[in-house]
Amino acid sequence: MKKISLSIVIVSIVALAACGGGGTEKKETKKKEKTEEKAEKEVPQSIKEGKGVGAIDHVKLTEELDESMIQVGESIYDMKCASCHKLSDQRVVGPGFAGITNKRKPEWIMNMITNTDAMLEEDPAAQKLLEECLTRMPNQNVSVGDARQILEFFRKNDMETVGSKDGAIES
Repeated sequence: MKKISLSIVIVSIVALAACGGGGTEKKETKKKEKTEEKAEKEVPQSIKEGKGVGAIDHVKLTEELDESMIQVGESIYDMKCASCHKLSDQRVVGPGFAGITNKRKPEWIMNMITNTDAMLEEDPAAQKLLEECLTRMPNQNVSVGDARQILEFFRKNDMETVGSKDGAIES
């Protein structure tokens, strides 16, 4: 009798195990399809254009640098940025800033400064930097006006460190 009971239990377990996995593949396929749908969702035009995520969608630059903006931008950089970023290409906590205006559009730079959290959540370039640096940039509560002055300081720094500025505008 024990052999029959044991046989019934074993057969039942095998039957249940054989039936139990049938829905897993369908669930995984549905999850994969939903993930692909999210990826295919409309990417904001500002991200496609390399401008990032945020309020800044156009920055008017002049060929000539504005010295008063540079001075204010440098003081803000010294106070809020210098502990994590160098003006060279050297990475400390965050990436170095040499050549930044040749790599990134002015709107992207200003959106990263003023809208850090959304940029790190939604912008692929910002996410790639986060993967490389492994440290999330804290929101420094920089105003749009202050970000514009920091940008002007970066433009001057690029002229001094790499010999050109605003190269990202053409691309």
